[in-house]
Amino acid sequence: MTDHNNDTHKTFNTEKINNPGRKYAHLDKWIKLTGEMARAQARAKGRYEVYIKNGQWVKEYSNGEIIPFSEEEND
Repeated sequence: MTDHNNDTHKTFNTEKINNPGRKYAHLDKWIKLTGEMARAQARAKGRYEVYIKNGQWVKEYSNGEIIPFSEEEND
């Protein structure tokens, strides 16, 4: 793949890491690191994380407490 700035010497290396059949497989590592950073920042600031566990949305606080997340709390 080349850019369209009339510079034919530049090419973009899109190495595919885990599954060579996936178009955006090279982003897997970046996505994982982004999630880990968000988790670390939430814990450092004493905030909770919201994610899906066993098909249900939950909140996990920095002290390790996990409680179900309900939509009524957002109203």
